[in-house]
Amino acid sequence: MRIKRRERDSILQSLQAGLVPRQGLHLIQVGRKAETEALLQDISRIRDDGSSFRLVVGRFGSGKSFFLNLIRHVALQQNLVTIQGDFTMERRLHASGGEARALYSELMRNMATRAKPEGGSLASVCTKWISGLQQEVMEAGGNTAAVEARISSDLADLQEHVGGFEFAEVLRIFYRGTVSGDETQKASALRWLRGEYPTKTEARQALGVRRIIDDDTFYDSLKLMAAFCRKAGYDGMLVLFDELVVLSHRLPSSRSRVANFEAILTILNDSVQGSAKGIGFIFAGTDESLEDKRRGLFSYEALRSRLAENRLAAEGLVDLSGPVVRLQALSPEDLFVLLRNISIVHANGDVTKRLVPDEGIAALLNKANETLGAEFFKTPRDVIRSFVGLLNLIEQNPGKTWSDILGLDGIIEKPTTTMSTEEEIANESAASSGEEDGDLASFTL
Repeated sequence: MRIKRRERDSILQSLQAGLVPRQGLHLIQVGRKAETEALLQDISRIRDDGSSFRLVVGRFGSGKSFFLNLIRHVALQQNLVTIQGDFTMERRLHASGGEARALYSELMRNMATRAKPEGGSLASVCTKWISGLQQEVMEAGGNTAAVEARISSDLADLQEHVGGFEFAEVLRIFYRGTVSGDETQKASALRWLRGEYPTKTEARQALGVRRIIDDDTFYDSLKLMAAFCRKAGYDGMLVLFDELVVLSHRLPSSRSRVANFEAILTILNDSVQGSAKGIGFIFAGTDESLEDKRRGLFSYEALRSRLAENRLAAEGLVDLSGPVVRLQALSPEDLFVLLRNISIVHANGDVTKRLVPDEGIAALLNKANETLGAEFFKTPRDVIRSFVGLLNLIEQNPGKTWSDILGLDGIIEKPTTTMSTEEEIANESAASSGEEDGDLASFTL
């Protein structure tokens, strides 16, 4: 099929930079069938007013972020609201200096729906729900006061959540701003809903409410927003976190690390026991962020026991019913199909205009295997980047063919001693922390 130029360029530029495309994932996705089916069951559970918790684990460059974006795309097609954010030193689950509130704000800014998959959907979700109520009330002969009363009555059951009363009040203010055309009032309401007020005093002056979304109410506010999204006509909310290694290996003290691990434990317990409704969580991290006995999740006994995998799943057996999903290495066949799909995207969907035929892809994979060994199947990022670079060279140098370029040295870069981002974080934190185990050093062979 014909691929839009904007979509084509977005995919190719992202892949060449080693990043995950924000659109067009269905055009290049291969493999991961079992893992995708397991997450589809989670989405179905969320739509049935249940909850889910998953920890996606894989090596650096193994496709964790790609997999998260794929599941995000599927969730949007299943009428879920998705919110996504990366952990950083300034954005984490538990803190006392506004870091958890900053993470909440990031999630709300990235809120996406099927109608607006690029993010920034919070205002449209609120407007959609309020417009539906307004239409019903106005058709019955009501006025704006009746609409506000209807907003309060429909959100009455949300008052059982922390901040539910203030949430309803802010939505009434958002409606008033919409009716009167007061953009400042609407912006203040959205700012509160995104958790961007740093103090209660500032929120009270702008909106008259006495509570804000802060570090202490991070998780409760997520559950409250998920409940509202179901009222707004969506089937649930999926929350995606990436860069879990920041919590495990970059936090400067064991106390901060344990506090964040306890926040993860709370989310895990609520999801497994069914206390949370209509919401799912997916965390993505490296093997080290899970298995490291000093800093990983397994260093916290309560999490280690709950995240332990099926001991009988040996000799090639796979059990995806537990919370941990390990991304297996792509097979040579899957990697071949992936590069073939990329070549079709480069040709704007016209298979007959591919610049590198199947034999050229096979030659590139053979060269990569000779250069990198079997490791490149586990982390195919470098090969994908080289292949996109090959396509660009052929396109910009009409006198050259794929066989000419593959004969040149350096098309596949050999791995250097430079550590991955996760490894740098692990070593840096071990060397700089002032913990009791600061005399130990982490290193990777």
